[in-house]
Amino acid sequence: MGVMAARQLLLLRRGYSSAGAAEYLHRSIVPTMHYQKSLPRLPVPKLEDTIKRYLNAQKPLLNDDQFRKTEELAHQFEKGIGRELHEQLVAQDKQNKHTSYITGPWFDMYLKSRDPVVLNFNAFMSFNPDPKSEYNDQLIRATNMTVSAVRFMKTFRAGYLEPEVFHLNPEKSDTEIFKKIIRFVPSSLSWFGAYMVNAYPLDMSQYFRLFNSTRLPKLNRDELFTDEKAKHLLVMRKGNFYVFDVIDRDGNMVKPSEIQAHLKYILSDNSPAPDFPLGYLTSENRDTWALLRKNLLDSGNEEALQKVDTALFCLSLDDFPIKDFVHLSHTMLHGDGANRWYDKSFNLIIAKDGTAGINFEHSWGDGVAVLRFQNEVFKDSTKVPAVSPQSQPASVDSSRAVQKLDFKLNDALKAGITKAKQKFDASVESLSIDMIQFHEGGKELLKQKKVSPDAVVQLAFQMAFLRQYNQTVATYESCSTAAFKHGRTETIRPASIHTKKCSEAFVRELSKHSMEELQKLIVECSKYHGRLTKEAAMGQGFDRHLFGLRYLAQSKGIALPDFYQDQAYARLNYNIISTSTLVSPAVQLGGFGPVVPDGYGVGYQVHDDWIGCNVSSYPTRNGKEFLQCIHKSLESIFNVLKGKKVGS
Repeated sequence: MGVMAARQLLLLRRGYSSAGAAEYLHRSIVPTMHYQKSLPRLPVPKLEDTIKRYLNAQKPLLNDDQFRKTEELAHQFEKGIGRELHEQLVAQDKQNKHTSYITGPWFDMYLKSRDPVVLNFNAFMSFNPDPKSEYNDQLIRATNMTVSAVRFMKTFRAGYLEPEVFHLNPEKSDTEIFKKIIRFVPSSLSWFGAYMVNAYPLDMSQYFRLFNSTRLPKLNRDELFTDEKAKHLLVMRKGNFYVFDVIDRDGNMVKPSEIQAHLKYILSDNSPAPDFPLGYLTSENRDTWALLRKNLLDSGNEEALQKVDTALFCLSLDDFPIKDFVHLSHTMLHGDGANRWYDKSFNLIIAKDGTAGINFEHSWGDGVAVLRFQNEVFKDSTKVPAVSPQSQPASVDSSRAVQKLDFKLNDALKAGITKAKQKFDASVESLSIDMIQFHEGGKELLKQKKVSPDAVVQLAFQMAFLRQYNQTVATYESCSTAAFKHGRTETIRPASIHTKKCSEAFVRELSKHSMEELQKLIVECSKYHGRLTKEAAMGQGFDRHLFGLRYLAQSKGIALPDFYQDQAYARLNYNIISTSTLVSPAVQLGGFGPVVPDGYGVGYQVHDDWIGCNVSSYPTRNGKEFLQCIHKSLESIFNVLKGKKVGS
């Protein structure tokens, strides 16, 4: 075989088409869905465990009298109607082995909500800049990220994407030899093979909804819609809609130089922004939007809307550069409302200076799937970019390939858009986002001191709120249950009697405690938080179980048990401090809106030697001051761990 022929064969094996651009990110030896069949099922916890955990979470939030009342209601529930509901839930779960007990109720929770998805549900994660600064040009980055996103989709659909696996001992399990063996183990047993070497395959059932998907507004309950046959990309710029194919008739990716040409054409189109930008409608109350959508369809916009709904994803090209991290957060979390389609499974947003991020709709999936997508797209677009600043766009007629969508709007639709814009502007106007970076230590120092980094940051939030408002409130930390078939999330309840005791010691009576006592209090918090985290990840929290029982009662038309009518139950589920964390080489920062009007939405990252934190809030709360209190709390905790004196 000649050298050229050998080289071509190698290129083909690596998934390169003769056109030169790789069609795939990689070709995993183990098929993508190899473990899916044998994933363990999400357990339904024992009712007595759930009640015990529930009461532990209530303890720091209630005085003695309130707690006694709540305890009594909980025990009555456990012996009576709760027991019946639990037995029904277990029986129902046994009949539905293909899924998890939380799947149906959780989809309903999202899809039945009538609140706008913006600020209430959609979250964002922004990409780090490309390490090669000249690649952060808007056109270059948009082209490279689009190509990488299409490669991801093709890799996933072909079954070549590496399965998502959590390795506790990567030296043993993240190896070629292990992969070569496990691929021959049948799917029905493969999970056990991975488990033997301390590797935990994760559920990947959400991934297919990343592409060609949208959340359709319907009265009372929205619908998730996916059409994998569509081959086009939706691009938004200045509130205008454009579509062009990124997959050809044979299912191959359109050449990167052509994608670049089409994007260049869109970026140089000088059509004015529309007077009535349709994007605002996706920020409306869901019933209002459902009725307006029906009007849109009846007014002859069916084909244009179908293009929007079925597109691979939405690429939003903004016409301004990013000023700073706060501006970045506002842009990625909500933007101007005209240049987004919030119902798409995700919008890939690229600003004028090449700053990129993802805003994703939350009903179809959780952070784990989106993060994997972001990691792969970042890695691929920076390590093997499809085009470079020197690349010439293909000489193709983009005016023929790119279709600008036009919408026919009657007076009712124009009025609907105007109203949506007013509501959107008012909501966004009232949202503040602030952030801090704490540079006096991070993961390395905390691990060295044998405390959990996550526990320390959560303790700092409790301490900060106590300092700011002199109270302990319902706090939520999300934890993925993707180690189980169709797992979603479970709640970790970071506010505990331990964090309350420790916070009070630091905030109110510092001088009364010795250094050893304070250190001991921190270690106590860390141990307890570690236990809660482990329980949640193993499907042994209490929130989803109680949610499932309540949902079952409602679906059977049973009167709502007294347990759920307890004010304390309502208060525990009114999460004033809502938190979520992620750390990834691809992601600069992530965030979301507060989940209640007087709450904080806290996104945080614990790095090796620093801690980043961004907080969203509405006017009833002062996010800037909360962050100052967090900084002070972290300082105090780190000083105590280092054995230094703490100033009060």
